[in-house]
Amino acid sequence: MSTVSPTTSTTPGTSSSTSGNAMQQLSGNFDTFLQLLTTQLQNQDPTSPMDTNQFTQQLVEYSQVEQQIDTNTNLTTLIGQGTSQSAAYATSYLGKTVTVSGGQGALTDGEASWNYNLGAQASSAVLTVTNASGQTVYTGQGSTNQGANSFSWNGQDNNGNQLPDGTYTLNVAASDGSGNAITSAVTSSGQVSEINMTNGTPQLTIGSMQVGLSGISSVTN
Repeated sequence: MSTVSPTTSTTPGTSSSTSGNAMQQLSGNFDTFLQLLTTQLQNQDPTSPMDTNQFTQQLVEYSQVEQQIDTNTNLTTLIGQGTSQSAAYATSYLGKTVTVSGGQGALTDGEASWNYNLGAQASSAVLTVTNASGQTVYTGQGSTNQGANSFSWNGQDNNGNQLPDGTYTLNVAASDGSGNAITSAVTSSGQVSEINMTNGTPQLTIGSMQVGLSGISSVTN
């Protein structure tokens, strides 16, 4: 018996329009399949009836594909709802001052500042600033006090070249008099001026950098 194979994409997150097109294609293929089956049944040899196993398997395949299309459509709907909820939640950050963890900071108009906390009094605290590509652009000595410390940077590398505004990361390597490492935590802060949803997930614009919600450790009015 001639057959028409069902086809569709099984990639999660398929758009609703793609799922709709897949369902239309499946429906058209199924109609063609029924027409072929009906024609063959009408013209079969009564003394040698056709084997029903083949078209029964075909019907099962169509059912499975239809279920997969429905699953993809439902998944797309859930993802869309989750994205909308995240965007709505992110708008509550607009105009507020947030603390960014992980060492990221914004160099804006040639100025950037960080706070870092040392777990104990240090004899040395080496500050290293890297750019968005991970390249070291500045190295210097910082305050060694136990507890809260701050660092302001003018955006110049060690050769005095002014670097462009953007996102930079501060790393603090502190040690005591015996060379033992001392724990440190680096943060920066700034006001959220915009929510960027271009890539589907909220990115908070703080000065000249963008940070995801997971990078925010605190919020103040």
